[in-house]
Amino acid sequence: MNHEDATRLGVGIIGSGRVGAVMGNALRAAGHAVIGVSAGSEASRDRAEALLPDVPVLDVETIVERAELLLLTVPDDVLPELVQGLADLGRFTPGQIVVHCAGRYGTEVLRPAAALGAITLALHPALSFTGTSIDLPRLRESTIAVTAPKPVLPIGQALVLEIGAEPVVVPEADRTLYHAALSHASNHTVVVLSQAAEVLREIGVEDPARVLSSLVYASVGNVLQSGPSALTGPVSRGDVSTVEAHLAGLAELAAETGATDTLETYRALARATAGRALRNGTITESTVLGILGLLDEGSTDGDAAGGPGAGSA
Repeated sequence: MNHEDATRLGVGIIGSGRVGAVMGNALRAAGHAVIGVSAGSEASRDRAEALLPDVPVLDVETIVERAELLLLTVPDDVLPELVQGLADLGRFTPGQIVVHCAGRYGTEVLRPAAALGAITLALHPALSFTGTSIDLPRLRESTIAVTAPKPVLPIGQALVLEIGAEPVVVPEADRTLYHAALSHASNHTVVVLSQAAEVLREIGVEDPARVLSSLVYASVGNVLQSGPSALTGPVSRGDVSTVEAHLAGLAELAAETGATDTLETYRALARATAGRALRNGTITESTVLGILGLLDEGSTDGDAAGGPGAGSA
């Protein structure tokens, strides 16, 4: 047996969602053999067929029994019960590598598997998955958070490197904040951009994505390169009258459409922006107080500004 055969693992995947199918494809491309996948819905089966062709769809217990590397890619709320249930049935085996990809958890959630001798790893790609082949090059360009007991940490790092991504070690105690940061950056960006696109459609812009794309890509690039100093816009410049006009326009639109979420989001994020701008030194404390006063007038969420630093993140 050559070295490649010795390091080749039989991978079993429980949960053929967007993450599981893509991670399975990446591990397969790295030379591992995907021996089976579970797929509980038609969408999951279609995804498995597209990204993991010729891989059999098997029941969970068969996959656990056969896999040398077991990849658990089920929803966060399902993971603890799944692990405990399999452990209660004695399905995990000594030396078996058990991996989950939930950002929220470290390896503590896999403790029942570790108690039966399994090697436990938490690998979370910093990526928004589509569950299609589009994700494969993106995965190779991403970072993957690795959380594991120190003796087996190199195993997790090696798996990440094998699929072409960059491992980033995140301690168990920091997983919640790690995941909160990524969710804040990704999920809330989707909400903000969706709201902006809706406003543009309401005023007759046929292709909001075309209008927003250059601005958004430049903004993201600037902040990732320069940090908070990349902040621009009316709040950062202290253009109080512009902020006032924005609020009036969004309030009028909310009254017409009945959708108040964009106005509420604008208020909340403008408060945070004011705090950032004050720390950046682009506006004065008195200007911040003026902006916060505007933002609190007619606010639907009832939040108090609490001073010029309020809302800064």
